[in-house]
Amino acid sequence: MLLVLVRDLLFVSKITATARAAANPPLLALLRDPANLAEQTPGARRLILDANLPGAIQAAAAYKCRSPSTAIVAFVAHTDAQTIALAREGGIEKLLARSAFFDHLDSFLD
Repeated sequence: MLLVLVRDLLFVSKITATARAAANPPLLALLRDPANLAEQTPGARRLILDANLPGAIQAAAAYKCRSPSTAIVAFVAHTDAQTIALAREGGIEKLLARSAFFDHLDSFLD
């Protein structure tokens, strides 16, 4: 299962449309509130998140502590230096600008 912590409906629709179009569509758990990540069972294959969503980085770090094997991929506004620094400090493994993330989205849904 892939966890998707994204609030923006445009981004959610891009992610779900790409997942549906995949040869082997992944099971997605869509979350819009970072607080809901604490309720998720550890063991997701990947966590995809919008690092600009308030509380998302902290929620992802807490989930990673409970589920160390989960890979975390995040996208961020490339001009938001503060959030980029927080994400790196918070252990986000793969952090991309939004445009780069969506250019490679299909590879994150495998």
